[in-house]
Amino acid sequence: MSAPALMLLAWAIEAAFGWPNWLYTRIAHPVVWLGGLISWFDRQLNQTEWSHAIRYGAGMITSLVTIGVFTGAIWLLAYALPSSLWGLALEALIASSLIASRSLYAHVASVARPLCNDDLAGARQALSQIVGRDPNQLDKAGIARAGLESLAENASDGIVAPIFWGAIFGLPGLAAYKAINTLDSMIGHRNERYGTFGGFAARLDDLANWVPARLTGGLIVLASLKTGALKTMLQDAYEHRSPNAGWPEAAMAGALGIRLSGPRTYGAQTSQDPWLNADARDPEGEDMQRGLTLYQRAMLLGALILLGLAIGLAR
Repeated sequence: MSAPALMLLAWAIEAAFGWPNWLYTRIAHPVVWLGGLISWFDRQLNQTEWSHAIRYGAGMITSLVTIGVFTGAIWLLAYALPSSLWGLALEALIASSLIASRSLYAHVASVARPLCNDDLAGARQALSQIVGRDPNQLDKAGIARAGLESLAENASDGIVAPIFWGAIFGLPGLAAYKAINTLDSMIGHRNERYGTFGGFAARLDDLANWVPARLTGGLIVLASLKTGALKTMLQDAYEHRSPNAGWPEAAMAGALGIRLSGPRTYGAQTSQDPWLNADARDPEGEDMQRGLTLYQRAMLLGALILLGLAIGLAR
């Protein structure tokens, strides 16, 4: 089976079943194992008394070893599987654990439902599970913005990017990307503790997501069938503080006719980020529901493209 076909099968398994709770309670999840390894390196090598150069080098070693260990372990596991239908199914199951389309929808929907019912406390509680900013400081529009931004960005980071690299390099490519993205999530922060130690991980993640972020933005634009989405994406994507997140977020803002990003607060720090689609209105709970529908259409379009690629390679 070709790599695109394997990714399509894995995506179908993940979309249908996710990672069941009964399995999580027994063996946790590959990303949890990965996070444990990163945390161990963080405790051992992220010493604040070390010089800038040494801390950066320690972070680089952490990143490269983590990527190598995780990718190697996944590759060995797949290599050990029998060359049979069952072996293929197990390989697809392993790959499905590193894709997050079902869980992303569920998490964002858990914010949208109470927000549409004016339950701000419930919406803030659900939002706290998916964003780093303090939800207690957000009004209704702020909650909707944060939820939609998370939906757009994670459509790239959690779905399109891992499948993109998996379609090129197979299961090892998928695993390597997941290691890179998890490193960025855990140590790629711009603060005193991780600004130096996680600098290499952050730059590597930017590189790994460069193409997938633009592909995700394109899928959202195509799924929306709105020229305004394309215009907003091309005009505002570079305004975002991230070199990649602005593409799917600007496409989402243009497609829904709302503004996203803007000033935000993380703890005691306020970031004066520019608006995406600045002249549009603020989003509401109903816009989150519209965003979820758009997300589903965009991912379906991506699956159809992947199917076409798999069929083409099978000929």
